[in-house]
Amino acid sequence: MATLSNALNRLRNIFALEEKTGWRDRAVVGGMAALQERWCSDALSDGEAAGLVREIGLRLLRYADAPEADRQQIAQSILHLADNPSVPALDPAFRQAQDTALAAIDQVASSQTERPSRPAALPEAAIAPAGPTPPVTRRREEAVAPPSPSAAEKLDAPVTSLRGVGPARAEQLARLGVETVWDLIWHLPSRYDDFSRLRTIAEMQPGEQVTVAANLWKLENRKLGMNREMVQAVLNDGTGSLRATWWTKWIASKLEIGQSYRFSGKVGLHMGYKTLESPVFELMESSDIANGPILPVYPLTEGLTSKTVGDLAGQAMQEGLAAIGDPVPEEVRRKFGLTNLPNALKQIHQPENPEVLAAARKRLAFDEFFYIQLGVQQRRHLLQRATAPALPSDESVVARFTDALPFTLTGAQQRVLGEIQRDLARTVPMSRLVQGDVGSGKTAVAAGAMFIAAANGAQSALLAPTQILAEQHYRGLSNLLANLTRPDGTPLRVALLTGRVTGSEREEVLAGLADGSVDVAVGTTALIQEGVAFHNLAFVVVDEQHRFGVEQRGALRDKSPEDESTSLVSHMLVMSATPIPRSLALTVYGDLDVSVIDELPPGRTPIVTKRFTPGERERLYAFLRRRVQEGRQAYIVYPLVEESDKLDVGAAVDEHARLQKEIFPDLRLGLLHGRLNGGDKDAVMRSFGEGELDVLVSTSVVEVGIDVPNATVMLIEDAERFGLAQLHQFRGRVGRGSHESHCALLSRADNPSAIERLDALVATTDGFAIAEKDLELRGPGDFLGTRQSGLPDLKMAMLSDTATLALAQQAAQELFAADPELSGYPQLQERVARFWRGHGDVS
Repeated sequence: MATLSNALNRLRNIFALEEKTGWRDRAVVGGMAALQERWCSDALSDGEAAGLVREIGLRLLRYADAPEADRQQIAQSILHLADNPSVPALDPAFRQAQDTALAAIDQVASSQTERPSRPAALPEAAIAPAGPTPPVTRRREEAVAPPSPSAAEKLDAPVTSLRGVGPARAEQLARLGVETVWDLIWHLPSRYDDFSRLRTIAEMQPGEQVTVAANLWKLENRKLGMNREMVQAVLNDGTGSLRATWWTKWIASKLEIGQSYRFSGKVGLHMGYKTLESPVFELMESSDIANGPILPVYPLTEGLTSKTVGDLAGQAMQEGLAAIGDPVPEEVRRKFGLTNLPNALKQIHQPENPEVLAAARKRLAFDEFFYIQLGVQQRRHLLQRATAPALPSDESVVARFTDALPFTLTGAQQRVLGEIQRDLARTVPMSRLVQGDVGSGKTAVAAGAMFIAAANGAQSALLAPTQILAEQHYRGLSNLLANLTRPDGTPLRVALLTGRVTGSEREEVLAGLADGSVDVAVGTTALIQEGVAFHNLAFVVVDEQHRFGVEQRGALRDKSPEDESTSLVSHMLVMSATPIPRSLALTVYGDLDVSVIDELPPGRTPIVTKRFTPGERERLYAFLRRRVQEGRQAYIVYPLVEESDKLDVGAAVDEHARLQKEIFPDLRLGLLHGRLNGGDKDAVMRSFGEGELDVLVSTSVVEVGIDVPNATVMLIEDAERFGLAQLHQFRGRVGRGSHESHCALLSRADNPSAIERLDALVATTDGFAIAEKDLELRGPGDFLGTRQSGLPDLKMAMLSDTATLALAQQAAQELFAADPELSGYPQLQERVARFWRGHGDVS
């Protein structure tokens, strides 16, 4: 047999998987209809004959539309063509039924297009679901009709096709992720300078975020230590002066006395002088104000200016804006008062006045919310069409669990366990987020659900982000389930599987998972490695879920057993100790049911939180020493690992050495930071947990840590550098025992907004109130890392913009109710797929 091309080999692998899954059109995301055009393009690129590609393309479409009983025969005919690539006479009846498709495929064949164009490439499924994926049905004409070659060429053209872009400039743009005309059009400004509204230095007030046009009057470097320098400048705009400070010496080489610049930053006040701390700046050209009044300011890299990027964006729009199209249906735009997309993009890059800029920003923000809402609804829709094993239970089962506990569940815990109990009894896969404050008892609720699974003869698994947390959960679940048995009366078996479990111990655990003798598996990503097989996995818990990538969460859920009649997926529960504000719950977790444990167990000692200045540091050290002498332990948290030329903030490595040598030479200090390998991190945490260390010096990596009831002091240096929600997580490391606990926020901040944030933490221990305040003050980017959460990057939308979010949600619900597959809107379907690509399934 001749060697098959990559495209033909791919087909053989796809149909091998189709055979395993019962010819259900689930081997590729979106089914064969979504695969067809991409495969045709790839096959032509591999040098396959156009006639062969056309015939296989037709049969792929026929496979997508055929009943399951007929698909095996169609697949065999496709594989026969792949093995014997001679083009047979086409079926006349089939040809007549597919005239439109033939014409489109012929167009692809004649153009030998290397890849689908950006704006109208055939979509993959709008979202990559966990579990079985139903085929995406579409109108056949829309499924295969490619865009006009001229539009595709213009948008996919490299940036070197633009005037003034040579190899060096292209390399600079590539560092920003800009490689094509399409990329440049969508490289949006990060902010704007409105010269009609510029604040003068005299008008500025402390705490404001401002841009000022000023002349550089004075510039000097000041040494701070052996290897540290700061740069100070005096700026003047004719109405007054201010001082700008940078903490990295190379800034001085970028500035020239006598030149005019735009400086942007937050206004501070130091000894009566207005200041800008580490402002960003750009040289002003004489044409800037004349070209205004509103100038876009773009995300930049070394060697580029906003003017250069803006000029290139203007060229890109001349070349490709007309080919962009508008994926949002006209009736939606009309109903919600939205401008069309080409006009919005033009005004974003070249705003005529504040009013049209506001309309353009509203349109692009609406689009992002709209795509999010369509995506999460489609994910929920797809998951609800999958099947999970039903795990019914009555009150006697739950009572057996609660009676065996050494404590009484709170009312909130009982309510959430009841919600989970109802979900597990259904064959629709549960996808539920349980959020609760630090110490609210989420693990006990998860243990109750695991017992319900075991009572049905099914296995459960808990995925933890670190070795040390996995060990902690293993000990906790072993204690919670210690007095419980299976239906046959044998004790429940809890097993630990991490990278440290090796040799015969690992083999014993793997055998127990495979034969069903292990009821509950607790582990790290070792649980999802090849070679780990479950006998009957039906319930999965993911702890601190934002620490895991999409593929890791989905991989464990997919370890459910398959039988010949159905493909099952597990019920899934994700747990988060970071309370989620409502707007985030509608977006990041919009496809999940949300349960809230809003009640702490009785007996918890409140944590005393106070804000301190650097001048009070010695007093805090003395307080910490007294607590250690009483037998307690403490944390000291710093924002950096090592000292930085750019930031004058505490660094854990240097401070650990100083504290051990100068402040606490008689105490046992440990060091924890993100650059340590996993084994070293776990060793440090274990030593602290077992009382072998008195003080743990750490970076933010301690945010997700183990329970150390003996730790009662949390001292956070440069507290203003952290978000409110993160500070609340740090605080949650203490107060886990019966001893009075304290959280000290050490901050040199003197601007009102930073002080307001810290005072908000002092005022309340309610994590949900803190989360709402943090989102309000810092925005979603700092509140919750979007790359980890599963939410695509937002270029224009702000999650605090609840009005636009509500409009987009309404529009998405109405459109989805009428056309859940978006089959009548192929460009919108493609854009939703592009928006979510790589972010997959939070479920």
